[in-house]
Amino acid sequence: MSLNLKFVDNLPYLNRLKLPSRYYHFNDNENYIKLLTIGEGIFPNDKIQTTINLINSTCILTTESATKVYPSTSHANNAFAINRLNFSLSNCSNFEYINDELILYNKAKFAQLVNFNISTDSTFFYVDVMSTGRSFEHFDFDLLKMRNRFVINNQLEYFENYSVTGYELKQYFKRHQSHEYYYGKVYIKSSDNKQLRATLRELGFTAFTQTRKQNMLIGVLTNTNIDKLKKQMLATWQAYRCQLNKKPFDLGKA
Repeated sequence: MSLNLKFVDNLPYLNRLKLPSRYYHFNDNENYIKLLTIGEGIFPNDKIQTTINLINSTCILTTESATKVYPSTSHANNAFAINRLNFSLSNCSNFEYINDELILYNKAKFAQLVNFNISTDSTFFYVDVMSTGRSFEHFDFDLLKMRNRFVINNQLEYFENYSVTGYELKQYFKRHQSHEYYYGKVYIKSSDNKQLRATLRELGFTAFTQTRKQNMLIGVLTNTNIDKLKKQMLATWQAYRCQLNKKPFDLGKA
């Protein structure tokens, strides 16, 4: 299952579409892509790949709804659902990916591999949101693997690679006596990271820092409620767009 899109001077070109991967493309002042839900969710051994290449273009990307990952009934190491995201930005491009939450079902195994390749003159806003699972489950998944790799001007800027079990997350929140089970990680390359970080601090978002080379901002948002967390996420996104002199954008979600 794969989707490969290219934008050159804001004109779209579809390189590859392998069902059941699907998408909607809107263009109302800005390119807007909505990734459609693949069936009822993602199942063990599903391998999904989304590739977007921007050249002198801007694009906003979102998902239709939460990403639901179904249980793995196999003990084999390869029984993971795998999601690969590849984004390439060049020639003053701008990319904004506003993700819905990840819902890992009981005994789910999920791996997400994210690769950004960015030119120095391009910008992006990328966010991942994690939930506790279904309403009657609480971090009951088996294993989550995440690998995020950001390359700027052919130089590695930031890399994180980790795996965590649902049990480990339960114990973490128990140790810290925290009920802010919903959290989002935000990755930003803006036109002025230092200024944006100061703006976010003024808005009350203090858990942001710059990478060692200072070409990116990394932040964490937490809350006890998923809807409130999404409002925090949208507020940070709006601050990013404001710095780029862009108007607020309506994703068309209730």
